[in-house]
Amino acid sequence: MSLSAPTPVPTDICTLSHPTGELEGVVKLDGSKSLTNRALIIQALCKESFEIHHGSTSDDSTTLTELLASQGDTYDAGHGGTTLRFLTAYLAVQKGTQLLTGSKRLCKRPIGALVDALREIGARIDYEGLEGYPPLRIHPFKEQSAQAIEIDAGVSSQFISALLLIAPILPKGLHLTLTGERVMSKPYIDMTLHLMRHFGVAFKRDGRTVDVRPGAYKAKDIYIEADWSAASYYYAMAALADSASLELHGLKRNSFQGDAIVQKMLHDFGIQTKFTPDGIRIKKKFLNSRRSLEWNFEDCPDLAQTIVVLCAGLNIMGLFYGMQTLHIKETDRIAALQQELRRFNVSFVKMPERFSKEPGREYYMLEGRVNMKTIMEPVATYNDHRMALSFAPLALLGDVRIENPAVVSKSYPQFWEHLESLGFEVEYGERVDAFAAPTATE
Repeated sequence: MSLSAPTPVPTDICTLSHPTGELEGVVKLDGSKSLTNRALIIQALCKESFEIHHGSTSDDSTTLTELLASQGDTYDAGHGGTTLRFLTAYLAVQKGTQLLTGSKRLCKRPIGALVDALREIGARIDYEGLEGYPPLRIHPFKEQSAQAIEIDAGVSSQFISALLLIAPILPKGLHLTLTGERVMSKPYIDMTLHLMRHFGVAFKRDGRTVDVRPGAYKAKDIYIEADWSAASYYYAMAALADSASLELHGLKRNSFQGDAIVQKMLHDFGIQTKFTPDGIRIKKKFLNSRRSLEWNFEDCPDLAQTIVVLCAGLNIMGLFYGMQTLHIKETDRIAALQQELRRFNVSFVKMPERFSKEPGREYYMLEGRVNMKTIMEPVATYNDHRMALSFAPLALLGDVRIENPAVVSKSYPQFWEHLESLGFEVEYGERVDAFAAPTATE
């Protein structure tokens, strides 16, 4: 697979605007980061070589490609949560002793549930610092001590996918049972199993149990579908635009990506989706008439920021839940959204538990419409690519300044270039203000 380097953005601030509010054009989307990273792990575990076509050019996928090809004893995943979690399981079944680490923020994201499960299987992993968190010292795998294990499905689907990806090469295979009240990000688990089947792995699935038989992956070239997460930003733009007719190439009708649900979510916002031989065509057919939206983001947490900001742009009251994993992403995404929306005079608050529809769930209420005239400071991104990507569509309502525009390279390096091709004006400049951007709660 050929991975090109992201286009550098050498400045600290970008000012984004659209002079007409009318969107029309074609965007060739990058390959799905989630699909690419799973395929890369399978490629490394497969005894025979195969090609990954149209793979993601994101920083996360580029880093994982380089680390899997490295011969050293230290692996630095940078900001990549998926990269670190998948490598934890991958290195746990390899020879040699390796140190696995990441950025300061990544080393504050818990990994104890995955390490515990791997240790139960027979992996030998030590914490180099705080118990339950990276960095990790991973020792050679000797023998499998357990075939049947359990893991809480409410913590992270990436832990489950990491275990499933190594399951076929374990001497006894793996019988995995998912516990807990809820299965978070279930479509990502489905995606993992779909790819495993593509590469010849036999397994049985019965409710919350998956029984993976031992055996090798079979080499088979794969073409990576475009990224529905990236497509979601164009749906938001179409909803905010005066008119919109966009072609997004590379997407498929029968997708295993959970974020493909954006088609359904935005239909009632007046956005029509039509599949074409090249991908999809989205059009704004009528003005949004919604006044409120209630949504559970358990299956599509990466859409949460986009939908929350979009609702604020359209003055739609929102009641949202299923977002608990957002607290442990690149930043605390809930806190970051609250901070930045407050600048636009929009309220995004956690509801008291006594008002929650279902005990044990966190509900968040969104009220207010963005006031573009109140924004003097740039939108802070907190080193989180999705903060920049989700606030960018507001440029259809007025000028938006975004801090650290280069952060989008983590998942979508071509984003600003693609916006320019659709008539957006993107101006880069250095910070001249003296204030420091606030930090979201970790």
